[in-house]
Amino acid sequence: MNNQLLDPWSPEQSADLYGIKEWGAGYFSLNADGEVTVSAPGAEGDITVSLMEIVSGIRQRGLPLPAILRIENLLDAQIVRLNEAFNSAIESLGYQGEYRGVFPIKVNQQAQVVEEVAQFGARYRHGLEAGSKAELIIALSTLKPDGRLIICNGYKDEEFIDLGLRAQRLGYRCVFVIETPTELPILIERSQTLGIRPMIGVRVKLSSKVSGLWNKTSGDRSIFGLTTNQLVAVLDTLKSNDMLDCLQLLHYHLGSQIPNIRDIRNGVMEACRYYVDLVKEGAAMGYLDLGGGLAVDYTGASINQEHSKNYSLGEYCADIIEVVMSTLDVHEIPHPTVVTESGRATVAYSSILLFNILDVTHFEPAELPEALPDQTHDLIHNLKEVLEGITPNNLQECYNDAIYYRDEIGELFKRGQINLRDRSLSENLFLEAMQRIAAQAEQEERMPVELEGLREYLADIYYGNFSVFQSLPDIWAIDQVFPVMPIHRHGEEPTREAILADITCDCDGKIDRFIDTHEVRNTLPLHPLRENEDYIIGVFLVGAYQETLGDLHNLLGDTAVASVRINPDGSFDVMKELDGDSIADVLSYVEYSPQSLLEKFRSTAEQAVRAGKISAAERREVVQSFYASLHGYTYYEH
Repeated sequence: MNNQLLDPWSPEQSADLYGIKEWGAGYFSLNADGEVTVSAPGAEGDITVSLMEIVSGIRQRGLPLPAILRIENLLDAQIVRLNEAFNSAIESLGYQGEYRGVFPIKVNQQAQVVEEVAQFGARYRHGLEAGSKAELIIALSTLKPDGRLIICNGYKDEEFIDLGLRAQRLGYRCVFVIETPTELPILIERSQTLGIRPMIGVRVKLSSKVSGLWNKTSGDRSIFGLTTNQLVAVLDTLKSNDMLDCLQLLHYHLGSQIPNIRDIRNGVMEACRYYVDLVKEGAAMGYLDLGGGLAVDYTGASINQEHSKNYSLGEYCADIIEVVMSTLDVHEIPHPTVVTESGRATVAYSSILLFNILDVTHFEPAELPEALPDQTHDLIHNLKEVLEGITPNNLQECYNDAIYYRDEIGELFKRGQINLRDRSLSENLFLEAMQRIAAQAEQEERMPVELEGLREYLADIYYGNFSVFQSLPDIWAIDQVFPVMPIHRHGEEPTREAILADITCDCDGKIDRFIDTHEVRNTLPLHPLRENEDYIIGVFLVGAYQETLGDLHNLLGDTAVASVRINPDGSFDVMKELDGDSIADVLSYVEYSPQSLLEKFRSTAEQAVRAGKISAAERREVVQSFYASLHGYTYYEH
């Protein structure tokens, strides 16, 4: 028999439903088996591997879910795309300067990520941005002194400056960006004491404002950067110390994830005006650092919206180069090396959070009796009459009546006038009424406003083996949306609407905002669970900030990590693997001694033996169980 006749749903329909072709950027798609695939650029075309095949491979190696899957090829590919797009714009427009990318370590500080950026980025002289002493140490130990830029942002004390200055003698190009006036005297004093002339940059506050979630780093009230008065004072101080030739870079940062290309153009134009006047003041200059801002299209909508963007990478690069040229050429100023600190766009695609579903709660009634039992309260009879009287013409009325009777019955239960079984019966009647009203309302041309959220109210809760706070903190903190979808079973229609709950004991531990074509939806289409079969969800584009910002809510620690490289023949190698935090690990993070805890528990068990509560053999078993738990995964284990 033709399976297509039994199940007409196809992977193509799933691709449209979840928008994977739009947000996947050519990296993610679905195969004929209904599995999500990842494609890595190769010399003879893309090489595609199923995520289910990778999951099977990492599980065979002993790594459990949940896990972060890093695809090294995608990180490399994004570095190529960024650098080649700028090089193409430079060549086509006749720009006389160069492009240099730097990766902000704060976006993803994990060693595997930074080391891959440094190693693969060497061919493009792709550098690093450090905003703290710890990040500067990472940069100096990861990069070779081969002329790549290390942009030093953030507050800088003597130790920070001394380390960067001494690194210059080794051949490193550390640029100290002055963000507040108090940094300059320290830099001047240390450079004079050590006899090393520094490379200096200045960060300016632009009046240009941008849209998006991170727009507070733009405008006159941004936290970091110099005002025009402060910038003039810096110039005068450098002149008086015969160090104006050290000022080589102008830096600004309008914010992460800028969705509107016009905001980007306006920022570059204003920055170029500062650059022109700094050159006229006698500063050496040579570098224009645009900071971050290159957006990731999390929804695939290609619009001016906080989770999307209305421009391509090629347009972004061409617009920047064109604006710099048109502004500086009028003043016959040489074209500077353009620097961007694109972190989000570099690493977002390369990481995927994978977790299995543990359980599901359905908001559907149990089987209803044909007739109500004797002595059933009148309000429950009334609720049953509402259920039986639902028609397309009275949906709003029946909805209102059902809500009223449900609430009244609840009040009677509180006062002890209705028992538990009658309360359960009323809830089943109410849920059946809501399901019928929702089904009928969706067939109507115009749905009453109050009924629009009914499907969300009735949505399933799928419980995932993960922590929002540890692995997806931006969902909780700033309402960020990420592409979320099952990584298999796309030959079947997903017939359930659901939200995702994590395993923390917190009502905020959930995902209830999902991408849609041009807006955010509050439920996600999913498949019914099958007994004794894993159902695996992927959260995509999570490579930026999520691991760095995660916390230990409920002492759920870091997940396992598998770093994978796809080979030209379609196979893959697990390049690096990290076990997730054990319970002992996270307890030590919050100042407990795992060994001390074990000793205390062993003593308690010994006292139970003395009291005759357990035998010595049972003591051994319970202590072994405690020890095994200490060294087990913090997440749910089968």
